[in-house]
Amino acid sequence: MEFANPLYFLLLLLLLPMIGWYLWKQRQAQASLQLSSSEGFANAPKTFRIYLRHLPFVCRIVAIALLIVALARPQSTNHWSTSTTEGIDIAMTLDISTSMLAQDLKPDRIRAAKKVAASFINSRRNDNIGLVLFSGESFTQCPLTTDHAVLLNLLNVAQCGMIEDGTAIGHGLATAVSRLKDSNAKSKIIILLTDGTNNMGEIAPVTAAEIAQAYNIRVYTIGVGSRGEAPYPIQTPMGVRYQNVPVEIDEATLTKIAQQTGGLYFRATNTAALEKIYNEIDQLEKTKMQVQEFSKKTEEYWLFALLGFLVFLLEIMARYTFLKNIP
Repeated sequence: MEFANPLYFLLLLLLLPMIGWYLWKQRQAQASLQLSSSEGFANAPKTFRIYLRHLPFVCRIVAIALLIVALARPQSTNHWSTSTTEGIDIAMTLDISTSMLAQDLKPDRIRAAKKVAASFINSRRNDNIGLVLFSGESFTQCPLTTDHAVLLNLLNVAQCGMIEDGTAIGHGLATAVSRLKDSNAKSKIIILLTDGTNNMGEIAPVTAAEIAQAYNIRVYTIGVGSRGEAPYPIQTPMGVRYQNVPVEIDEATLTKIAQQTGGLYFRATNTAALEKIYNEIDQLEKTKMQVQEFSKKTEEYWLFALLGFLVFLLEIMARYTFLKNIP
């Protein structure tokens, strides 16, 4: 048992002067009817009221003490456990450049990619999975984690226009490598999804692939987009209009990255092609890893508050019923 606000226990010190005041009053109490001698009452039978005359005061002290304990917010102790599971470490690297708004995949490339990625995450419960986003630059949206609920939330809010526009494939790949390079997993995977050619960034995609190879990281690359042209939304004075634009994907570079690191390249013209790569990852060797889990704290203050309320009711009932003083 732990307490969220243990300083409230200092209020228990206030009970000491209350007890002292009560004892002093009992000693100073004078009978309303004075007799010259009480010998005649020496053998008088004593009722239960005599033994319970201090019950109301005791109930009040106990009720106050229970209320103070409730204010200290008792909580059940966290239960930590370490379990061993099998999985691989995966860094999902997603292109969020504005070209991902093209609608050759439905409803568009970015949302189709997110939907399939979410399904993949839900099927890989034992894997450490992280998320890297890139366009003109790159950043880690979510570090490697087995808390897939958090990962899915961060994937859901990813959208085009979050950072400078462009396609820095080398930067995105290098950021993903930095997430995996210190991992002890036997299998380390990067899934890099893009719909364009590298046109920004100071790191060449092939250079980033060499770094990945040095850390024994396998890279699966996906080129997203139909062949030929694709409808792309363009803002005009008359509203959003769709214009067919050429689909330009540097398949040669993406293929080289995959081959150099022992991965595969896929051309995703539809969602079925996206699912194909995830089926391939399922065939990879898995490695054991330790996952630390804990149970959430449970508030227990309500029990002490309820007991305090019941004891307070007992005091009222005793004071104004069978222990009532007659002036």
